[in-house]
Amino acid sequence: MKIIMAPDSFKGTLSSVSVCDILGGVLKEKYPEAEIVKIPIADGGEGTSEAYLHIFGGEMITVKAESPLGNIIDANYALLKDKTAVIETAAASGISIEKENDALRASTYGTGLLVLDALNKGAERILLGLGGSATTDGGTGFLSALGVKFLKSDGVFVPRGGIGLAELDRIDLSGLDKRLQHTPLTVLCDVKNPLFGETGAAFVFAPQKGADEEQVKRLDNGLYKLAEVTAGTLGKDFSTLPGAGAAGGMGFAAAAFLGAKLQSGIDCILDAAGFEALSENADLVITGEGKMDSQSLFGKAPFGIAKRSKAKKTIAVVGLFEADRAEAKTLSIEEVIETNPLHLPFEEIKDKAKEMLREAAKKITV
Repeated sequence: MKIIMAPDSFKGTLSSVSVCDILGGVLKEKYPEAEIVKIPIADGGEGTSEAYLHIFGGEMITVKAESPLGNIIDANYALLKDKTAVIETAAASGISIEKENDALRASTYGTGLLVLDALNKGAERILLGLGGSATTDGGTGFLSALGVKFLKSDGVFVPRGGIGLAELDRIDLSGLDKRLQHTPLTVLCDVKNPLFGETGAAFVFAPQKGADEEQVKRLDNGLYKLAEVTAGTLGKDFSTLPGAGAAGGMGFAAAAFLGAKLQSGIDCILDAAGFEALSENADLVITGEGKMDSQSLFGKAPFGIAKRSKAKKTIAVVGLFEADRAEAKTLSIEEVIETNPLHLPFEEIKDKAKEMLREAAKKITV
């Protein structure tokens, strides 16, 4: 018997590595003779660096960086054995870092500092995971840390965050770190949103980051101005590129100014792990995430896994299930097991997450 565990993290409670360990422990007791394969999964958001580290080996680097609002924090990234740096936007620019979010002023500057540190430590390739950001600055903070200057018409720097982007007049690329010309950058993201407009970064994601209706409009106007000035500077419009709106416009910044390739985060990590070959002769694949809803049905990690699974059976273990079970089944997830079937409040169950997952794991049958 062969069982493959490929869960995403349960955000706010358990990393994907922890989920694998807990599920694996229960299933080894239940099926002692089973071969159990652990593949911690992330789609570019929180847990991406840890997942790659589990597959390839290397070390987790901790450095001083800046939070979305400019506070000094410790932030981590993975430096793999092959000199690939895996950096999450969530690590220094994440929505869970600040006690209170400020959608207008939140900046990606800290993520740029992580890239600089990786270059200083000899990184030869960078994987940049987009997801869970607090920002809607079009990646301007990120690029500022790497040497790009964003200026008003009077030559004064545009303030960090999306608050001043509408005043942007010109972009000075002369100080951009030249090492980036020779360091391939791949962006991992699983959203297809453009930079601005009704389906862009501000209108779709900024309300989740604390922006009210007027602030959303202001941020969207700023992203429009950024796209306009960038097109004038580079001679090409990147604003409609699928994924340009990821992480508040980080996808746009990386593609336009650093030549990054935007790829599906879940597909990249499944390719890296050799998932399809591993699942070819598997009896069961177990995936999951903290909350599975209708958004999960279109591009999130569990359904990317189910789509590519060659196992006899694929199921999901989740914290909360708020999607349609029939629709989940049509997308190749045969069974969904909830750790919190009563849908108790997060504050009530967050300290019990490990035990609730163990109890849910006992319900799994091959």
